[in-house]
Amino acid sequence: MATVNTWRQAFSIYAQPRVLGMIFLGFSAGLPFLLVFSTLSAWLRDEGVARSVIGFFSWVGLTYSIKVFWAPVIDRLPFPVLTRLLGKRRSWMLVAQIGIACGLVGMGFSDSHTQLQHIALFAVWVAFCSATQDIVIDAYRIEAVVPEFQGAMAATYVLGYRVALLVAGAGAFYIADYANWQIAYFAMAAMMVVGIVATLIIKEPVHKVNELSKQVEAEVESVFGLTEKTSFISRLLAWFSDAVASPFVEFFERNGKTGLLILALIAVYKMSDITMGVMANPFYLDLGFSKKEIADVSKIFGFFMTIAGASVGGVMVVRYGIMRPLLLGAIMVALTNLLFALLAISEPSLVLLAGVISADNLSGGIATSVFIAYLSSLTNSAYTATQYALFSSLMTLPAKLLGGFSGVVVDGFGYHSFFVYASALGLPAIILVIILIRKQRQFNAGATDDK
Repeated sequence: MATVNTWRQAFSIYAQPRVLGMIFLGFSAGLPFLLVFSTLSAWLRDEGVARSVIGFFSWVGLTYSIKVFWAPVIDRLPFPVLTRLLGKRRSWMLVAQIGIACGLVGMGFSDSHTQLQHIALFAVWVAFCSATQDIVIDAYRIEAVVPEFQGAMAATYVLGYRVALLVAGAGAFYIADYANWQIAYFAMAAMMVVGIVATLIIKEPVHKVNELSKQVEAEVESVFGLTEKTSFISRLLAWFSDAVASPFVEFFERNGKTGLLILALIAVYKMSDITMGVMANPFYLDLGFSKKEIADVSKIFGFFMTIAGASVGGVMVVRYGIMRPLLLGAIMVALTNLLFALLAISEPSLVLLAGVISADNLSGGIATSVFIAYLSSLTNSAYTATQYALFSSLMTLPAKLLGGFSGVVVDGFGYHSFFVYASALGLPAIILVIILIRKQRQFNAGATDDK
C-alpha cells in the first residue's frame, strides 16, 4: 500500500466501493440482533407474557457466544450449488440472510398466547442464522481488503449496524404501535433485502492459502496419526484436524510465546468499557435524569459520536498503522471512565451528561474500529472465519463475566469508586499494548539487522 501523507488522502479510503459496501452488510448484521433480544422482550411483555418466561428468552443470546464451534465448518465446507455460483463467502452469507428473513416471518406468524414455543424456536433459528452471518461477514471483511483498510471497513460496518439497531428498536416499536407486533416482524423480515441485495452485488474476495498453513495441517495430522486417509473415518478426522485444530496451532506457530500476550490483550482490551457499560443506565437514573432525557442524549450524542469515533479510528489506522491508535484507544477509554467518576460527585447537569456521553462514545468508537482492525490483522487467510470467531468470543467473554459483579461494587463502594475501578481495569490493556509495541520494534530491528 502507498504511503499516506495527508489526512485528506486518509479520509479518501471511505470512497472505496468495498468500504462503502460494509454499511449495507453492517445493517444486515445488526437488524436481527434486537429482534431476538430487547424488542422481542417488549413484544412478549406487551402481550402479557410473564417476566420469568421472558427472562428465559435471554438464553437465545448464548448462540452468539458459541459461534466459534461452527465457524470451522463455514471456513471449509462449500455450500452445495451456491458456492459454485457465488463463491464460498457470498453463498453462506446469502443462505444466512434468507434464513433470518424466514425466521422473522415465522415469528410474525406465531401467536404469543398459544404458540410461545414456536416463537422461541424461531428466535433460536434467527439467532443461529444471525451468528452465522456474523462469522461470514467478518471473514469477508478481512479477506476483501488489505489490513490498512480494516479500520475503515470496521467504521462503515459500525455505521450500518447502528442504523439497523435504530430500525429494529425504535422502528419496530413505531410499526407495532400503528399496527401490531406481527406486522412489525414482517416488516423487519422485508428489510433483510438490504443485505441480500448487497451480497449479490459485492465481489467474492480472494481466498489465499499460504505454505505455512499447509505445513501446519500436515504436522497436526501427523501428530494425530492421520497421514493415511484410507477410510471415511480417517478422512473425517483429518478434516476435523485441518479445520478445527490447525487454526489454533497455526496462530502459535506464527506468533510463538507472544501469542499468549496477544490473547491476554484480546481478553482485557474491552474490559474497562464493558464493565462500565453495565452500570451506565442505572447511574443516569440514580442521578435523577428522566428516561426521556437519557434517551435523547444517548440517541443524539451517543449515535453520532460513536460513528464519528469509528470513522476517525479507521482513518488513524490508514495514517499511522494499527498499534499506536490501539494504544490511544485503550488510554481514551480508561480516561473517559474517570469522567463518569467526576460526574458522580458533581451536581446533576444535562450539559455535563451530554459532554461525558459524547467523550465516552467518541473514545469507544475509536477503540472499537481500531481493535477490530487489530483482530483482523491477527488472522491467517486460510482460517479467517475460525480464528476471528475465536478472537471475538475471547474479546467479550471475560469482560461480561467480570461485568456481572458491577452492581456488587456499586452497592459496596458507590458510583465514584466504581468508575475509578472501571478505569483501572483499562490499565492491563494499556500495559500489554506497550509491551507488544516494543516487541514489534525489536522484531523489526532484528529483521533489519539480518538483511
